[in-house]
Amino acid sequence: MREKLGEPGLDRPPGPLAWFHAASVGESLSVLGLIAELRAARPDVSVLVTTGTLTSAELMAARLPEGCRHQFAPLDLGRAPKRFVAHWRPDLCVWVESEIWPALLEAAAASGAPAALVNARMSERSARGWRRAPGMIAQLLRRFAAVLAQDEDGAARLRRLGAANARASGSLKAGAAPPDRPSLRTATLSALRGRPLWLAASTHEGEEMAVAEAQRTAATRVPGLVCLLVPRHPERGEEIARELWSRGLRVARRGRGQALGPQDEIHVLDTLGEMGAWLRLAPVAFIGGSLVDRGGHNPHEPAALGAAILHGPHVANFRADYAALAAAGGAREVADGPALGEAVADLLTEAPARERMVAAARTALGDGRGATQTTLAALLPLLPPRAGGAVSAWAGRADKDPAPEPPR
Repeated sequence: MREKLGEPGLDRPPGPLAWFHAASVGESLSVLGLIAELRAARPDVSVLVTTGTLTSAELMAARLPEGCRHQFAPLDLGRAPKRFVAHWRPDLCVWVESEIWPALLEAAAASGAPAALVNARMSERSARGWRRAPGMIAQLLRRFAAVLAQDEDGAARLRRLGAANARASGSLKAGAAPPDRPSLRTATLSALRGRPLWLAASTHEGEEMAVAEAQRTAATRVPGLVCLLVPRHPERGEEIARELWSRGLRVARRGRGQALGPQDEIHVLDTLGEMGAWLRLAPVAFIGGSLVDRGGHNPHEPAALGAAILHGPHVANFRADYAALAAAGGAREVADGPALGEAVADLLTEAPARERMVAAARTALGDGRGATQTTLAALLPLLPPRAGGAVSAWAGRADKDPAPEPPR
């Protein structure tokens, strides 16, 4: 809480500092490769990463490279933003995806530090919301010296909202596979005892019953089949398990410490930070948020980790990526639960077809290096020039240093 009030938990390191602000696990993971490349190009620059969730804080503590540190993001109100900026005195402020907090951005801008928006996402739904406050979003977007969007659709929306310099750079998530949990994979394989499995990842309300239909359909062709079901919001685990039980399915729930039993058909994985293990285990993955109108979720992770991708028709959040997958034969669209079940059974029983789909997905989406290098090239000129003493640009702009706020 003290960090969220803008009171530092760590000392500022000497020399130049680049600050990356991300929302949670996905956003912070997506910039790990970029941070490593920036540190390799400018080892004199320290890095601060701020996120807003406990899970992301734990993940960053484990995965941030040397010369980097994590703090919780300050609340976007009261004295917290100015207090945060006054302590950390960033030389470059990097916002990730769509984390545009007005007070924090204004405090950073008032300090004189350049800002960049990277891996930016702007869905049509979000753009419609921002159009209700056109002056506000235009003023905020003008604060960014560089705006790099995941795709051209997002870049065009950002330009219409006021970011005249917005351009597409590709998705940083293409090169950011989620962390593995080898011991978890080993334990799950032991519990499966050779039974086949598939994954339903990041499901939303209204999709779990379609997954149940799919499981029943596919199991008629694939005996012993198990579905690993990972809800987008783990707090729904109990509700999902109860509804599946009411449909006559045998269910284990990881959130209650239940191991997969020999008769269980669905394992509800209502836990956080384990998607990397499940994607590495599953030969076939349905990506949720797509059978209901939630815009779909990131296909880069399953493509990188070798899972054949199935999805519904609602993929507006990653439209360009799914279009590339469709053109290459790297994914298969399904309309409902029975169609999903038939697709799961097809891919599990036809290994050559599955392997061709996986290879096509990797070719269509690439490895993320292009996006990382494009983004790095945009950020490096915004940093203070390298000096023999690696002096922060703040040393020469003391007049712009916001006056520190007294702690509460």
